[in-house]
Amino acid sequence: MQTVETLNEGLKRAYTMTITAKDIDKKVDAEVKRVAPQVRMPGFRPGKVPANLIRKMHGEALAQDALNASIREGIDSLIAEHKLRPAMQPSVELKDGYEPGNDAEIAVELEVLPDVPTPSIDGLTLERLTVPADEKVIDEQLEQLASQQKQFEDAPKTRKAKEGDQVVMDFVGKVDGTPFDGGTGEDMAVEIGSGRLIPGFEDQIVGVKAGEEKTITVTFPEDYGAKELAGKEATFDLTIKAVKVAGETKVDDEFAKNLGLESLEQLRGLMKGQIEQELNNLTRTHMKRKLLDQLAAGHDFPVPPTMVEQEFQQIWHQLEHEASHEEDPEAAKQELENDRDEYRSIAERRVRLGLLLSEIGQANGVEVTQQEMSRLIMQAAQQYGPEDRERFMQYVQQEPMAAAQLRAPLYEDKVVDFLFEKADITDREVTREELEAAIEAEDEAEGEKAKPAAKKKAPAKKAAAKKADEAEDAAADEKPAEEEKPAKKATAKKAAEKADDAEAAEPVKKAPAKKAATKKADDGEAKPAAKKAPAKKAAAKKED
Repeated sequence: MQTVETLNEGLKRAYTMTITAKDIDKKVDAEVKRVAPQVRMPGFRPGKVPANLIRKMHGEALAQDALNASIREGIDSLIAEHKLRPAMQPSVELKDGYEPGNDAEIAVELEVLPDVPTPSIDGLTLERLTVPADEKVIDEQLEQLASQQKQFEDAPKTRKAKEGDQVVMDFVGKVDGTPFDGGTGEDMAVEIGSGRLIPGFEDQIVGVKAGEEKTITVTFPEDYGAKELAGKEATFDLTIKAVKVAGETKVDDEFAKNLGLESLEQLRGLMKGQIEQELNNLTRTHMKRKLLDQLAAGHDFPVPPTMVEQEFQQIWHQLEHEASHEEDPEAAKQELENDRDEYRSIAERRVRLGLLLSEIGQANGVEVTQQEMSRLIMQAAQQYGPEDRERFMQYVQQEPMAAAQLRAPLYEDKVVDFLFEKADITDREVTREELEAAIEAEDEAEGEKAKPAAKKKAPAKKAAAKKADEAEDAAADEKPAEEEKPAKKATAKKAAEKADDAEAAEPVKKAPAKKAATKKADDGEAKPAAKKAPAKKAAAKKED
């Protein structure tokens, strides 16, 4: 086998590899000998079929297998001989004009990892912003939770519905005087002011009384989930069945027991643990970004363009998806285009930081243990059905690239934790609002402008409704009879809310798909170990 280097420019390398027909033929002979004992042919005893007949019957397939094996061996030899560190899987192409029986010319292209200068980890200084989970915060969250557990009681029939009251009604929705599919419902209960229904609906039921009939007119939002209704004007004929007022919900032991817990003390403990975890996550996010900023400022070296392009495409795909759910998708996408270069710079920064963290980890013996890797694979497998889990696990165990992608985030976190131990850290107590503002400022300082679909991440789980759901989940998880499951079981309240949404399918406001804060680049900003397979597959795979 002969190898000639045809390109050596920056991090790009290209080679022409010639595999002689003689080498391929030797492999075919070896393969014939290997399969001969299993070949069955009429007129011959098992294992006694002549080699020339096996060649005649299976020669083309055997030659192809031999060529593929030669290519794989050639690539391994090329990498070892030239001491290459591929950034990604090499692109391998069988040159046109190859015919069995002739020499095969293979074009090999790849990008190599740069020589990363030994990262300096001495003199790192960080400030840890901490927020105490004091009793006041816990009380506020418990009150929010209680507000989501309102018990409504029938009001006198003469009462006119006010904001905060619950109205129970039957409804028939019509467009151009004709009822539409899913627009009819019975006993729909809605709290006025909750914002559950499409704009204008709740406002028009203020003042209604039990037994009243009323027709209201609303316009469906342009981004409404049912496209045939989006932007259209509709009427709803309402029959008011009852007006209810919220009873007082006391935060006491009985309240905790209704959530499946033993006491208020246990509920407070759960709530405190949950708040502390959220605050610790915010603290870590801020400190990690400051750490990555110091690393990025102190190191500058070329990075493989293909890795940057792949990282950029991941960012871009997510941003385009989010922009498509804006009120004006075209304007949002155009704004993205204006900042394309900025996002490419972000992708380059992520890749460079990933290589730095990888170098730091390797130099300091940071490892992901086999036990940790097995746990990662098991967790990832839970997203698949029972039939596919085993296949997924086998795939990850057999494909180094897939395993590396799975391993990368945990490896990065372990390297970051190692650097935290090395850094000189000072603590400063702040409010939650100050901590969140510091994280936002860090985003802007890095140049990650607010995009229409990716501006601000809602302060970590701040909404009352979200809090209520999470506390209920925590309560459910504490029940002694419950076994731990991969995904949390939906609570009764959540199920009831979903049932309400389904029942009142058309008046219920359907928001655009949730917008993830895609620019929160920096919790997963670095890509230390995940070298992803390129779009172009090796010729050996193609030929298969």
